[in-house]
Amino acid sequence: MDKQISVPTLEEIKAWPATVDPVTGGKPFGISRSYVYELIKRNEFPARVITVGGKKRVVTASILETLGGAA
Repeated sequence: MDKQISVPTLEEIKAWPATVDPVTGGKPFGISRSYVYELIKRNEFPARVITVGGKKRVVTASILETLGGAA
């Protein structure tokens, strides 16, 4: 059974902090947790990913740019 991913609106994403965890960052694209990390590992995630304190973070402005909702 497939789990439904809740996709946030552009307005909701605009209210997010400057960076979010990878799982949250994958939600606007409808990407599952496991596929998010696979794409990050292959450098193919659709938004900018940075490392902060040894942890991966997705840049919110980059998500908005990719989705056409300019930051």
